[in-house]
Amino acid sequence: MQKLTVSDITLKQSAKSADYTLSFREKIEIAKLLNKIHVSVIELPAIVKEKTDMLLIKSVASCVHHSIVAVPVNLQEGDVERVAEALKTADKPRIQVQVPTSTVQMEYICGKKPNAVLEMIKDLTVRAKALCSDVEFIADDATRSDIDFLYKAVECAIENGATTVTVCDTAGTMFPDEISDFVSDLIKNVPACESIEVGVQCSNAIEMACAGSIAALKAGATEVKVSSVASKDTASMESICQIIRTHGDSFGFTTGVRTTEFHKAAKQIDWIVNAKRSKNSPFDHASAESGEDFVLSEHDDITEVSKAIAMLGYDLSQEDISNVYNEFKRISTRKTVTAKELDVIVASAALQVPMTYVLESYVINSGNIISATANITVKKNGETIRALANGDGPIDAAFLAVEQIIGHRYELDDFQIQAVTEGQEAMGSAIVKLRSNGKLYSGKGLSTDIIGASIRAYINAINKIVYEEV
Repeated sequence: MQKLTVSDITLKQSAKSADYTLSFREKIEIAKLLNKIHVSVIELPAIVKEKTDMLLIKSVASCVHHSIVAVPVNLQEGDVERVAEALKTADKPRIQVQVPTSTVQMEYICGKKPNAVLEMIKDLTVRAKALCSDVEFIADDATRSDIDFLYKAVECAIENGATTVTVCDTAGTMFPDEISDFVSDLIKNVPACESIEVGVQCSNAIEMACAGSIAALKAGATEVKVSSVASKDTASMESICQIIRTHGDSFGFTTGVRTTEFHKAAKQIDWIVNAKRSKNSPFDHASAESGEDFVLSEHDDITEVSKAIAMLGYDLSQEDISNVYNEFKRISTRKTVTAKELDVIVASAALQVPMTYVLESYVINSGNIISATANITVKKNGETIRALANGDGPIDAAFLAVEQIIGHRYELDDFQIQAVTEGQEAMGSAIVKLRSNGKLYSGKGLSTDIIGASIRAYINAINKIVYEEV
């Protein structure tokens, strides 16, 4: 029984999708879900914004242990070394050399003639192989390529270290029998393909991606690219896994995907991608719960605490790590410290800065028959600034009003509220985590009014961003 490689491109395609956008945290959550159901490969986008994209790759690499983490080289920059650096903590790293092989796309995307493209494939593959044992060559628009040139490109990649070769029907024009012949001819005419993985990606432009993918697998391909969400770029993972689950025995192949857990994970991914949220809400991409779960004790040293801080997504200076550790030691002598409690410590002990924005007053109107409104007044360098905003709820309206005041929207990575004392006059604690240029900043607010605590936490986080970035 042949075990197939299932490669998920959901996160990779999110970088160019017009149908949905994902926050940094949502990408991490999707990667964790895919890893949990043992998807063979999780593909990430190429590095474009260095700081943010490298942080995403490193974060996914640190939390994914079953799946291969694959990242393509940026052809414009030839950034093989940068990709390898980002993947160095991954248990199973893969570098992808993704190059168009049709005449039109070689000219348009690469600005190179065929011989120059072959040299580029050789150069990138050799450099990738020197830094990573698992290298995949992806021939974009392969089905519209000059067939002799395609065979030369595949041979070149394999000779120089590629362990997987994937051909893409990017235009989505082929029928299943044509894809089957295409793959079998490739394997027949490039003998080296018999010693490596041969993958296929079928576009769903004419609604035949699944049928084409299965036909390619029956013709000898051993890897298939899929998506966890509806996509015109490739086949549905749910459909492919269902077909193989019901007919795999007769086909002679199986997958390592945990089908019993798949439907739950698929629903969670679908919710993350398609949940309807307010177009204006800063909560657009905030996850409902934290993905981290650990407990620290007084026996943990500063190295372990530093690792835990990094797991939460923070990139702190040594001075801030020392401040957080000192506060951690004070608390850990009385009790163990959970991930959420460490979050609170970071918010209260790290990056304490002068207050650029100071909350003066707030008036909130909310009810079940009116839209929530917030009237916020703050002071900045002695100047009073006011803003009025509507929202989906009182906190949503308040955050939108603060955004109007500062004139900028930051990605809301997480928002937590909890009571810290008991009774009707209980104190409420709020933690707000904002992300700017890939870095995480947290603010803490405390008040008997949980809305007031939330506003103070939000402004506190903004002040930290402003202090570092101005």
